[in-house]
Amino acid sequence: MTVTAEAPLDLDPELLISGAQLIGGDWVPASSGETIEVINPANGNVIANIPRSDATDVDQAVQAAEKALPAWRDLSATLRADLIFKWADLVEQKVQELDQLESQEVGRPARGMVPMANQLRFIAGQADKVQGVSLPTHSPDTIGFTLREPFGVVGAIIPWNAPGPMFAVEVGAAIAAGNTIIIKPAEDAPLAALALAKLGVQAGIPAGVINVVTGYGVEAGAPIPAHPKVTRMGFVGSPQTGRAIMESCAKNLTPLHLELGGKSPQVVFDDADLERAIPGMAFAITINTGQVCAAGSRVVVHRSIHHEVVERLAAELQKTTIGPWYENVSMGPVVNQKQHERVLGYMDIGRQEGADLIIGGGQPSGAKYENGFFVEPTIFDKVDPDSRLAQEEIFGPVLSVIPVEDDDEALQVANNTDYGLVSSVWTSNTGRAVKFARGLQAGQVGVNSPIGAGVIGGPFGGYKNSGFGRTMGADSVLEWTQVKTVSIR
Repeated sequence: MTVTAEAPLDLDPELLISGAQLIGGDWVPASSGETIEVINPANGNVIANIPRSDATDVDQAVQAAEKALPAWRDLSATLRADLIFKWADLVEQKVQELDQLESQEVGRPARGMVPMANQLRFIAGQADKVQGVSLPTHSPDTIGFTLREPFGVVGAIIPWNAPGPMFAVEVGAAIAAGNTIIIKPAEDAPLAALALAKLGVQAGIPAGVINVVTGYGVEAGAPIPAHPKVTRMGFVGSPQTGRAIMESCAKNLTPLHLELGGKSPQVVFDDADLERAIPGMAFAITINTGQVCAAGSRVVVHRSIHHEVVERLAAELQKTTIGPWYENVSMGPVVNQKQHERVLGYMDIGRQEGADLIIGGGQPSGAKYENGFFVEPTIFDKVDPDSRLAQEEIFGPVLSVIPVEDDDEALQVANNTDYGLVSSVWTSNTGRAVKFARGLQAGQVGVNSPIGAGVIGGPFGGYKNSGFGRTMGADSVLEWTQVKTVSIR
């Protein structure tokens, strides 16, 4: 592994919000006065402090959202869209600053650009395209039609691995539909979300439309779906927490969408273009240090090319450069100590289960890595498809290689998990590509591409334990509306 260094980048003081959260248009501390440190996972330094909120703060945010709802709901959809377009313009002006902020709290290398401005523009374009339909009637003196209306005060909880894009997708679509929202970002990485909320206020989005509450999940997250005035929920995170959110929503019959984990297969056949497939598969497991729900963590490979694929993947992953956010590297640390221990623990599990360790399996050596949560990109070969390594989401750069004999076994192994978020198949056979596009049990299937690369506005969501509901697509705003049938005689 090689590392290149350059001077760290300073954070924009206008966007770095410390000690405050957004409730009703005001930047306020937690009602308890307590705070939580946000740690840079590359060096252990404290970036900022955030409010450690609880149910009292959530209730205040709900009241603010309830107060703002009538005016926002009744505002022309075109004017709502205009404000979201202005928000996107401000985000674009601060694109590098937002990139630096998110890269330091998450640990990923700075990319020089982030997608939130385009995400918001895509959503804003849908705001005034929310339409009902006319309905047939029994008599000519009656007309019937449907209306799509916002739910009202809604809630969302997002994780730490891509807080900026997830904030834009959840908040943008919800408010475009005319809802007001309370959102809780993860305590490990809330700063990009707070910065985006600040830019939304500067764009003219009224007070109380967007409310950001920070804190731990059990203290500040759990009260959101439990609140009787929250009428719809969105959640992105683990299946375990997703089940708890769903149980809480069930008590008030609150509808929700869940985007949960994944154990995505990358199926490789003997007619695959390995010049394209190998870099694509390496990218799909090292992007964001494997901390992606769509990470292609299982390579299901035809036995005739098994050894070649393993050798080429190992050579490709050996090129991975590791370092902090300000270096020109391809992989940073994992987000915190708990995740660090989790990923290293799964490396031990792989050894215990008898899989062949090809490369990696631990932490990179050197003084520069000692204060951060760095791990090596890792390949285990000849992994039992029923083992923990092949079945459980690791959320780190750990790749499991599973050789198979034929198409039928490949499809069976690919579908043999509780998850169904993303799948990829690498083949030059059109018939096989169609068969697997239909047969893979996943919300997204990429043929000769990793994790759905290249698609604009593709609906994103899962099958099975990867959740239900869809975000990001042309219907993302509609997901935050409910249908009313009207008849007039």
